[in-house]
Amino acid sequence: MQLREIMERLGLELVTKDVDIQGREVVWAYTSDLLSDVMANAQTGDLWCTIQRHLNIVAVAKLKELGGIVLANGIIPSEDVVAKAAQEDVPIFVSRFSLFELSGRLYELLRGESDS
Repeated sequence: MQLREIMERLGLELVTKDVDIQGREVVWAYTSDLLSDVMANAQTGDLWCTIQRHLNIVAVAKLKELGGIVLANGIIPSEDVVAKAAQEDVPIFVSRFSLFELSGRLYELLRGESDS
């Protein structure tokens, strides 16, 4: 599923305005707040759902070549995190949903896409 479509269907706010998400594909997602868990288990292209908002999330997303980061609970990253993400071409989104609800909604979207 296209990243832009996920953003629109879940009402996500793209906070890295300088990152072009056009044409980016997401096949699956990973939810975790433990960076070492994400490094060990997330797959290339996954959309990472978390409540972490420090600079290290950008490094992990870049290292794992993730499709982007979604911050739950309306958590807003600091300007330095947004700037680093833009520099590394890592899209960061903000969701109003709790991490549980965000994961469930994203699962339903992506599962439906993989069933077709």
